[in-house]
Amino acid sequence: MDNEAPAQLNVLTMGRIGVDVYPLQVGRSLREVETFGKYLGGSATNVAVAAARYGRRSAVITRTGADPFGEFLHDALRRFGVDDRYVTPVEGLPTPVTFCEIFPPDDFPLYFYRLPTAPDLQIRADELDLDAVRRADVFWVTGTGLSQEPSRSATLAALDARGRNGITVLDLDYRPMFWASRELAGRRIAEALPHVNVAVGNLDECETAVGVRVPREAAAALHDRGVDLAIVKQGPAGVLASDRSGEVEVPPVPVEVVNGLGAGDAFGGALCHGLLSGWDLEYTMRFCNAAGALVASRLACADAMPSADEVEQLLGDVSRSGAASTGGR
Repeated sequence: MDNEAPAQLNVLTMGRIGVDVYPLQVGRSLREVETFGKYLGGSATNVAVAAARYGRRSAVITRTGADPFGEFLHDALRRFGVDDRYVTPVEGLPTPVTFCEIFPPDDFPLYFYRLPTAPDLQIRADELDLDAVRRADVFWVTGTGLSQEPSRSATLAALDARGRNGITVLDLDYRPMFWASRELAGRRIAEALPHVNVAVGNLDECETAVGVRVPREAAAALHDRGVDLAIVKQGPAGVLASDRSGEVEVPPVPVEVVNGLGAGDAFGGALCHGLLSGWDLEYTMRFCNAAGALVASRLACADAMPSADEVEQLLGDVSRSGAASTGGR
């Protein structure tokens, strides 16, 4: 690990990393698939990659196994322009591997090989660079990071040190297989919410976090817990974003879906970019939706993250299509 102090980071994420092993035959079960592709994966890591694609200085705090897959992940991070100085090995635990099945447009079963624990859940508070956490323009943590010790205590220590400075984001990121119960997940997430000023999640994740599934009620409940910007993803109904001054609701961008698994992480990286750019809330959400749509139209996650030009081109195509379908109005 390079001991030279890095320049101030635009985006610092903390959470999962692993190897995604995705089938190259679409529409077939894993028992029938014969060939696979190997990719960098993990939600917090994908967000860092997506932010780097927009030219943001990004890094991820996470851990891998001390094995060839861990070395592959370091290589991939560097290739994507993500600082890997906070990615450290854990002896005795393998780098996690995740398989999926691909049944477009909306069925993508995931199989996580990371139980009973994973290296990225072994992040320890006393190993954190808290100065980097405080100084980053955006600090991004996930609900999964709260699911086990020592990661839970490390995540809360980082948030406490951060003190809601800058843009501090909690990706609600509820995955039932990592928790003993939804109720426990809700209690742990409730501990983190007062430390963040942005929260983002889908309807199920919002229900886990605040006990409410109706989008506007969920946003209001997140505000009541101290969140300034609440973002509720509603699937085919689009996304609702609510801050202290108002709300916007933006429809999804229609694409032919290949693999929907990376769309949320693409949304997250685009959100970091939009917030750092100072865009208005509606354009930020449109940009995020378009970024997610582009990744949903591609096979991989990290490798599929779009550039700003690609997102803007899709937004332009959607705008022109809308104008044509409404007679230019």
